[in-house]
Amino acid sequence: MQRAVGAAAVGNITEWFDFGVYAYLATTIESNFFPPGPLAQIGVFAGFAVSFLVRPLGGLFFGPLGDRIGRTKVLSITVIMMAVGTFLLGFIPPYSAIGIWAPILLVLCRVIQGFSTGGEYAGAMTFIAEYSPDRRRGFFGSFLECGTFIGYALGATVATVIPLISSPEFASTWAWRIPFFIALPLGIVGVYLRVRLEETPAFQTLLSESEEREGTQASAGIKMLFTKYWPAMLTAGGIVMAWNIPNYMLTSYMPTFLKEDVTRTGGQGIDATSSEITQIIILWAAVFIIPALGMLSDRVGRKPLMLTAAIGTVILAFPMIYLVTLGSVSLVGLSLAVMAILLILFSATSPSTLPALFPTEIRYGGLSISFNIFVSAFAGTTSLIMSALVIGTGWAYWPAVYLIFGALAGLAALLALRDPAGKPLPGSNPAVSTPEEARELAASGHTARG
Repeated sequence: MQRAVGAAAVGNITEWFDFGVYAYLATTIESNFFPPGPLAQIGVFAGFAVSFLVRPLGGLFFGPLGDRIGRTKVLSITVIMMAVGTFLLGFIPPYSAIGIWAPILLVLCRVIQGFSTGGEYAGAMTFIAEYSPDRRRGFFGSFLECGTFIGYALGATVATVIPLISSPEFASTWAWRIPFFIALPLGIVGVYLRVRLEETPAFQTLLSESEEREGTQASAGIKMLFTKYWPAMLTAGGIVMAWNIPNYMLTSYMPTFLKEDVTRTGGQGIDATSSEITQIIILWAAVFIIPALGMLSDRVGRKPLMLTAAIGTVILAFPMIYLVTLGSVSLVGLSLAVMAILLILFSATSPSTLPALFPTEIRYGGLSISFNIFVSAFAGTTSLIMSALVIGTGWAYWPAVYLIFGALAGLAALLALRDPAGKPLPGSNPAVSTPEEARELAASGHTARG
């Protein structure tokens, strides 16, 4: 179980390391890859968003493939693709050297990253969920999001520290590229850990029940998803929106909002270093809180924590953004901390909730397709949409409106959700972690794996 968690989380660290670096170096990327002008910031966020446009394609390709040939094989491919795309981005010459080819090559690297990510996160959720015992799935699943926050915090930390310890000239030419180069060794570690793991028990059982599983048509699983499991896909989509809109708001848009857009709307900003350090502290704190919330969800259920987050976001969205515009480091820290707490209530519970919406034979595909469609349409474009609206209208509270929109979608989905805490995954035998649990199940007439 520990090896499985580590192998899944390291891929997420690689993925979010890139996002952290990109978000914190947005102004540097803007000056290096785009011509000067008012549309340069929009171009940076369009480069961020383009990877999300291809994520559903990656989900359509890797998800059904993972249901056919296995989780570990596909996850080994996706993590190295993500690392290579990030690594190559660090070699792109600036706009001053190659002109329009600079943003074009940036987009191509983002396409590679987005396509691989389409199969990465949903596969990692599937992988950990199928390895976890039923009564501790919330705890083990939460470590996937620890990987998210570790990766992002590492990226943000490296992107913040390197300019501080290097000369201005080196910082603007080569120092900012170093974080992108770090992604490749991270990816190699991820591949090494994943290829050494056996397939999940649930998938091994599926293979033993159908020796011709590898030869089945991927289109059959996709057809089943859209004809029989579309309610599950909509439920997953609502949870994904409530979870990932604040996720990308906090991690991708807030760094730029605090540096540039607050003053454009008449608010008072704080200096860039204080903003970055505040966010990094919050991200590292979240790493240690998330497992505790995952453990709590195994005891009280997933829905109570998710409902608290969704309702809290509706109530607190406008106050959070108001505090951000006051120009006080302490109030900005308070606002971002509240946003982070509401976010991690979803982060700690969603990785163990979403896999329970689909049976084993279509779990990877169902998660990949539904997760990436809704992330791409509503969450990954958060920075682009918010930047365009805030700059275009001069109104600072569009982030609050969008947070409420996501929370309401989550509330609608939670009304249809049956709390999966402590229950076997659909299509799988009960899974236990102790002899006592096994004896309880045996006494009740169930069989278990463990």
